[in-house]
Amino acid sequence: MEKTFAKAEELAAHVKEYVNNRVAAAKLSIAEKTSKLAAKIIAIIIVALVFFLFLIFASTALAYALSKLTGELYWGFLIVGAIYFILVVIIWKSKERFIRLPIMNAILGQLFNDADEED
Repeated sequence: MEKTFAKAEELAAHVKEYVNNRVAAAKLSIAEKTSKLAAKIIAIIIVALVFFLFLIFASTALAYALSKLTGELYWGFLIVGAIYFILVVIIWKSKERFIRLPIMNAILGQLFNDADEED
């Protein structure tokens, strides 16, 4: 009888150790995925900021070039402003396809790509 209890206690200890190992592995997996996602978001933000600065300088240069062609400074800036307004309207009308879906796919792909590799 004592032998059976000893085996049951040993089995319980192994089950407890197994559960603790699975929890630790899940925590490590979540930490890895979270850090990869955070790194990707930070990289995207940095690239977006650099692109924004490029866009500002390129827009100013284009506005001055168009001003030189039209003869009036304000016309160049109005034309560039109109171009941006048209772009904003186009992007707003198709925000589902150009903004939400690519972001959602990137985040889900980053979170679930390791699960596919393990299977």
